[in-house]
Amino acid sequence: MSLSPHGTLISDADGTPARDRSAAVIEVRDLSKSYARGRQTVDALRGVSLSINRGQFASIMGPSGSGKSTLLHLIGGLDRPTAGTVRLGGQAIEDFDDEALSSFRRRRLGFIFQFFNLLPTLSAVENAALPLLLDGQSLGRVAGKVKELLALVGLADRFDHRPDQLSGGEMQRVAIARALVTDPLVVLADEPTGNLDTKMGTLVLEMLARTARERGQTIIMVTHDARAASFSGHLITLRDGRIESDGPATAASDAGASIPERIA
Repeated sequence: MSLSPHGTLISDADGTPARDRSAAVIEVRDLSKSYARGRQTVDALRGVSLSINRGQFASIMGPSGSGKSTLLHLIGGLDRPTAGTVRLGGQAIEDFDDEALSSFRRRRLGFIFQFFNLLPTLSAVENAALPLLLDGQSLGRVAGKVKELLALVGLADRFDHRPDQLSGGEMQRVAIARALVTDPLVVLADEPTGNLDTKMGTLVLEMLARTARERGQTIIMVTHDARAASFSGHLITLRDGRIESDGPATAASDAGASIPERIA
């Protein structure tokens, strides 16, 4: 990913110009997932198909049991489908063996979870750098990039703080920096504001929207909260394992227009 001196995206990690966002980064076709529950078979997903373009911030909503978390897990390679295909950046991830899939997740996908999943003994810099460290890079080599990301999310004065020295909103922003540190093809967010109060949740949602708009980052977020979903540009709703609707999300008070340069 290339940035101008002011942080504006020039090209993505693969060299694609930032203005070229018509290509589908995520293509899901006829995706199904079934589980055995005793003698019964539960169909969590039933023939789901969708496309997400480069730089889109998309939300997935639906009632409990609708299949939204299952869909996110299949897109992220955390589970394998019963039938159908998931293509990320043109690659069919169901064809990967376990080792290749693990490598693809580590290098090409970013994950944001509800409960942050930060390591308690590591500083903010070390936690945000973790995907690169696990890939064999040294902290000294990547510290500059990591600190730039932490500054971008408003944590320039928290580099050396451990999770127990950070607020919930600050911990989630460390997690967002961690998700972005590999310049991922896609960021997958599972209820990222579910453990935050309204103010902190709004800051996180504004930052995700700005990341998609200005850095060309493709983001998919699972949420049960219609207000949270309204910060995205695209909304997919599921019911009983099938897509009920797929189209533009309603802007929350024109949220994208009011996002600050730095999240305080």
